[in-house]
This record gives sequence, structure tokens and C-alpha cells, in this order.
Amino acid sequence: MKEINLSTKKRMRTMLFVIFIIIVLLIVRLGYIQLIDGMRLRRMAYEQQTLDRSINPKRGTIYDSTGQVIAQSSTVETVTVNPGNISVQDKDKVARVLSEIFELDYDKVLKKVSKRSSIETIAKKVEKEKTDKLRIWMEENNVTTGINIDEDTKRYYPNNNLASQIIGFCGSDNQGLDGIEAKYDKVLSGTKGSIKRHTDAKGGEIGEEGEKYVPAIDGKDLILTIDINIQSIVEKYLKEACIDNVCTDGGNIVAINPQNGDILAMATYPDYNLNSPYEAYTEELKGIWTSLEQGDKTKNLQAVWRNRAVTDTYEPGSTFKTITSSAALEEGLVTDIDRTGQFACTGGIEVAGVRIKCWRYYRPHGSESLRQGLMNSCNPVFIGLGQKMGVHTYYSYLEKFGLLKTTGIDLPGEAGSIFLAEKKAGPVELATISFGQRFEITPIQLVTAVSAIANGGKLLQPRVVKAIVDSETGERTDVETVVKSQAISKETSEKVLNMMESVVAEGTGKNAKVAGYRIGGKTGTSEDGVNTNKYVTSFIGVAPIENPQVVLLVTLYNPTR
Repeated sequence: MKEINLSTKKRMRTMLFVIFIIIVLLIVRLGYIQLIDGMRLRRMAYEQQTLDRSINPKRGTIYDSTGQVIAQSSTVETVTVNPGNISVQDKDKVARVLSEIFELDYDKVLKKVSKRSSIETIAKKVEKEKTDKLRIWMEENNVTTGINIDEDTKRYYPNNNLASQIIGFCGSDNQGLDGIEAKYDKVLSGTKGSIKRHTDAKGGEIGEEGEKYVPAIDGKDLILTIDINIQSIVEKYLKEACIDNVCTDGGNIVAINPQNGDILAMATYPDYNLNSPYEAYTEELKGIWTSLEQGDKTKNLQAVWRNRAVTDTYEPGSTFKTITSSAALEEGLVTDIDRTGQFACTGGIEVAGVRIKCWRYYRPHGSESLRQGLMNSCNPVFIGLGQKMGVHTYYSYLEKFGLLKTTGIDLPGEAGSIFLAEKKAGPVELATISFGQRFEITPIQLVTAVSAIANGGKLLQPRVVKAIVDSETGERTDVETVVKSQAISKETSEKVLNMMESVVAEGTGKNAKVAGYRIGGKTGTSEDGVNTNKYVTSFIGVAPIENPQVVLLVTLYNPTR
């Protein structure tokens, strides 16, 4: 009897020990779940019990300066599924109907429908005609949970190629990827909304709250300085010029209102269709597109997306002589622009042992005034002016005309100028800069600098957007004109404009004459890089001279005819 009692007590102690160990393990496990793994489990529970679908806001509309629509968003729909809310026996037929209606691969759709996740996207930005077919099928087959059809937006460009490098385009998620679309993405995109619904394992609602709907806030609208009519004309004639002159590297034109810095038009050729930015954009490329490697496709696309007037630099050539003329007049080096004999062209000039020729070295211009020097585009005249000013003074005018910094235009990817540092610039470098060579600036920098000559001397910051409008309230915020500096005096401005008019009337710019209008301008030719055997030809024009309303720069890259 005593042995039985001892055996029973031993078993009881063993059982108590085992129970104690189990309790300790449970406490440890509970502590691990609560303190260490709690965050992950809470997140998993939220994902299983909450259906959270985002609602894309309507992207703001972009208008030109006359009120015409350049970019807008149209209503489309996005289809998603909640795999856990679709019964096992229905997964196959759901995948089949989705793949048929939206023309998708059945196996890929079935994989999404069968996933262990809270939500999967089936089709984005589809037309309502297709989603209506899905709605009818869902009603006929009594499918009430697991398939979601939500309103979405799709970007649309009614003018296709017009102003493509300015406007840019959006990705599949409505995010701006280039141009104005990228620069003003936060303004245009708005704020996403959401639909939240708490469900049990079968998709039924938990509690009495039902769906919680948080509305999306639409993006704001933009009003551009671009005039769609001027832009169309500019693009038409740029294309003709590039084709007629066989410009192997294309060209660009910038038209600006010098009185307020408004960009009236900005075109680059070739351009592309904003509604299909990833497709071949020339007949030549269309013929070989399918055979190109992806890397070559990307290289070609990135080249045509570039707004070369803003992102690429070049040597301005003799168009830059307008800047040297302005600086010389402002410094008082020339007081009478018509005094013949102040300059003499002998076909070239020697600078620090280097002879720099005039373009007409074979038949020198002889005795000249400053007006005649600009009309004849005579290099020695401007080399001499640069020498008289000296490096420090000349560079101070580069600064005043905004040529040592970016312009600050509201477009992405603006490049800066390439000048030799002032302390490294010697007599030869100063000489070449004086007539527009051996440095590089962007077309937008040159047209902005010449605008200062046209408007009485004020350097303005160029702009493409002139107003932002709240699409819901109609509240308008104007973008103010920014005056950066007084580059030259009004008196100097008037003298240079007067000389530029002579360039068109009697000098190298005769082809720019327009009957009934007073037009000023300056031609330019320069090398495109070092030892490339390529050239850039350009013309900067101002009109009308008595009250300039437009400064226009035409740049053609490597015209071969």
C-alpha cells in the first residue's frame, strides 16, 4: 500500500512538472507573440480583415494661354480582385472571364486570382465598355464579392505631337515623367482617396460601419504661357527648315515675349506623339523598331524626349556679338555707333602670337563703324572690343546677362553654360569668347539674354506656367514675372536694337526681312564640338524694333544642304 502511494505521488509530481513546463512555454510563446512578433501579426490581421483600395484623383488639366486644352484626364476604370474572397470553385471561371474581357493571359490571371494576398490588380485604365461587360457577368453569375471595379483616370493629349518636349507625359500610375508633367507633378497630381471595408474570412462585413469612403482630391490646373497657334506655326516651319536643309541632328526654335519672360513657343525637331511616347517616332525608326535591342530603343526615345533648347549647350557663334556690342556701349568704349574709321578689318588680328581670321579674310572689310562691324559680322571688331574691356569686365557682363548660371526656367533638366573660369581665361580665350566661340550656352540662355537687350535692359526669368488654378474652387494664383537684374541701360538697349535692325535691312540677316515690319536680328555659325566636321547655324530675331514683343531664336544642327 505504501509503494502504491509512493508511485502515485511520483506520477503526480511528474505531471505537475510537465504542466509547469507547458505553462512556462505558453507564457514564453505569448510573450514572444505580444512583444516581438506582435507588429507583424497585427499587420497580417489588418491585411486579412481590411480591403483597402486606392482611388486615383483626376490629374489637373493643362491649358495654353488662350484657354485651349493641351493635356487632360479622361475617366477610365481599374479592375482588382481580393483572392481570399473568391471561392475555390469560382477561381477558374473568374480568371477565364477576366482574361477574355481584358485580353490577358489566362495563366497569369489565374495565378493572381489564386494568390494568398489581400488585393491584386488585373487591368488598369480600361474603358467603361469593357468593365460594363464584367458587371453584367458578375450579376448573371451572382458574384458579389472578390472583384472590384474602381474609377480611375487616363492622361490624354488632344494635339498629339504639339509641344511634346514642353508638355512631357505621364506613366501608367499617372505620375509625370517629363516636361511640365514632371516639373509640376505635385501640383497636377492631387491626393489619392481610398475605399476601406472590414471583412471576415468569407468576405462578409464586420460591424455596422460598412465601406469607408475617402474621396480623392483632384489636381490643380495649369495655364501656360505657350500660345498654341504660335506653337503650331513654329513647329511647322522648324520641320520644313530641318528637312529642306537636311539637318542631320534636328533643330529648335524658342519664341519669348521680352517684356515679361513668357515663352510663347518652344519647339524641337524631331518630336513625338505624347499619347504613345514609347513608340518609334520617324519612318526610318518604324522600319527597324522591332529589330532593335531594348537599350537602343531607350537611347532613341530619350534623345527625342529631350528639350534641347533647355538641356543641351552649343556655341552661339556670331549671334553672341550682340552681347559684346552691349557691353562695349555700356562701358563707353564706343559712343557713336556710326563713326566710320573707329575699327579697321585687315582680314585678321593677332592675339598673343595667334592670328585669328575674319570670316572674310580673303577680302577684308576695311574701315568700319560699330554698326558696320555688326552688319558685316566682322570678328576683328569684336576681338578688339573684348581686349579693351579685359577679362574681368567682360565676365562681369556675362554675369549681368545671366550667362554664368541657369535661367531658372520652370522646365526639368536645364543645363548650365560652359565657360572657362575667369582666372584661367587668357587673351586668346577672351578673343574667341568676344565673337561667340570656344564656350557653350543653351538656346534658352541666349534668348533670355537678348530679351534683356530688347526690353530696355532688364534680365527676366523665363517662364512656361503663368497661373495655377484650383479645379474645384476656381481660385487662381498667378506666377509673377521675376526681374533678376538690370543688365544694361535703356540707352544702350536702343542703340543695339537699332544696329540689329541694320543687320536685317542691309547686313548678313537680309533673309529675315518682312515687308511692313521693323525687324532686327543677328546670324551665327559655329562648330558643333571639336573636330566633328559638324556645324550649327542660327538666327536671333527681335520684332517689332520700336516696341519688341517677341525675341525668336532659330537653331539648326548640322545643316548639310
